[in-house]
Amino acid sequence: MGESSTPERAAAVEEHARRRARAEAETALAAVLADPEVRRLGEEIEREEALLGEELRPHFQPYRDRYDRAVREADLDALTRTCPGKHGRWGRICVLDTGHDSTAPHWGTTAEGHPVAWVGSAPDDD
Repeated sequence: MGESSTPERAAAVEEHARRRARAEAETALAAVLADPEVRRLGEEIEREEALLGEELRPHFQPYRDRYDRAVREADLDALTRTCPGKHGRWGRICVLDTGHDSTAPHWGTTAEGHPVAWVGSAPDDD
């Protein structure tokens, strides 16, 4: 006699398929990221983002100062008006206003405190 399908079994099979797909995607991504040309391009992009971040610093530093003050003072109103764009994996948080002009890059500082500007989003934007 065959085993009948139950909601629990179906959920377990679905979860297994999700985990397997995630593992396969991570393996493929790791292979792509290990490619020397991809790494070189990544380093070049980081250099350009740092240069642009430094170039835009005089214009955008007041936003960083406002963000730092809001964090120190737990000013939730100010923090909720801050752009949700971030690259958490790289320690970046956009300090501009929510809905800032999409033709301008996100601007903030790195985890090390250096200015950085980037365009677009990443899978780890939360």
